[in-house]
Amino acid sequence: MENLSAFKVAQKQLEQCAKILNLDSDLVKILQVPKRELHASLSIRMDDGSIKVFPAFRVQHNDARGPTKGGIRFHPDETIDTIRALAAWMTWKCALMDLPLGGAKGGVICDPKQMSKGELERLSRAYIDQIWQLIGPEKDVPAPDVYTDPQIMAWMMDEYSKIVGSNQFGVITGKPICLGGSFSREDATARGGLYTIREAVMDSEIELKEATVAIQGYGNAGYFAASLMRSVSGSKIVAVSDSKGGIYNKEGFDAVKVLDHKKKTQSVSTFPNAKQISNEELLELDVDILVVAGLENVITQKNASKIHAKIIAELANGPTTPEADAILDKNGIHVIPDILCNAGGVIVSYLEMVQNSYRYTWGESDVHKCLDEKMTTAYHSTWHTSKREGINMRQAAYVIAVKRVVEAMKMRGWI
Repeated sequence: MENLSAFKVAQKQLEQCAKILNLDSDLVKILQVPKRELHASLSIRMDDGSIKVFPAFRVQHNDARGPTKGGIRFHPDETIDTIRALAAWMTWKCALMDLPLGGAKGGVICDPKQMSKGELERLSRAYIDQIWQLIGPEKDVPAPDVYTDPQIMAWMMDEYSKIVGSNQFGVITGKPICLGGSFSREDATARGGLYTIREAVMDSEIELKEATVAIQGYGNAGYFAASLMRSVSGSKIVAVSDSKGGIYNKEGFDAVKVLDHKKKTQSVSTFPNAKQISNEELLELDVDILVVAGLENVITQKNASKIHAKIIAELANGPTTPEADAILDKNGIHVIPDILCNAGGVIVSYLEMVQNSYRYTWGESDVHKCLDEKMTTAYHSTWHTSKREGINMRQAAYVIAVKRVVEAMKMRGWI
């Protein structure tokens, strides 16, 4: 069971929720698969004059509650199954946050680290050339994800605008501020996660300002989690890691200095005055809070019993398998599930959509206030459902989200 793809994990999580809600089996069949998906081949002229072909996808899982929403990944190991899983998780995430949106996801199989700026621009525009008919402010609104950024979103928005013949800033979120982007979009995922951690420690014996923290995955979300937890909450970041390895120092790290080192060397693993550790060792450290901010399936049946953190905050999508969930729950570890913990990004993306629609920009403090209210409300709804129904936090989050999607489908006459 531990070799399940991300999509099989997503389907199994839905099956567990369906049993709790006693959903009709035919309804579950509908919810388990995407509503539509597009497969494309992007032919790109490389800087050396050669042509390379890159497989690409866009998956729209469910739009019962509104236009679909979801990021675009550029990654060499991307798969359609992962994209399907991420699209489904976006459906549940948007519903849990009570946003009028459905779930989608996109991806291109490429290695952006080996591509020039010109090659990335041509790839970004080619992707929109293939999917433009499926997207739009009232259809499907993409956003940045793994190895994509505001510049790539700007190219994509520009390409879509050229095709339809008018400026369409609302077709993409995560754009630069000068092109209709929202304040605080860059750190939204981590900031939203911090709000849920703040609420979680209120039900524990942990003092956030004295907490020890390990962060697995030092990309955008991981760096901002480290920076915010240190500067805002006073927590001590004792370990961080990336794909090449990790570092540990019981005295703690300065998040900015570690990031600067990673930019220079391509990894945190050689940061001075630190003990080198593996990603696996980081997960098993005796810390108060473990933040998982990398990729899928890092906490499994094999290592779940070795985890000593009191709270696990899932800033990554799908980092924990269903089998590991059961072990963590049995051991009394409080898991803030991904569709709750990392929803800050889609909340601020939604706010960006609204701002684009109104042609108006809110200040950073207004964005932070709305993000805090949404994340705090969702956390307590999930926590109270967990306690009332005697189920774990992930199951509780799914119960709330799936109920909302099913209600919309029934009212629309789809089922």
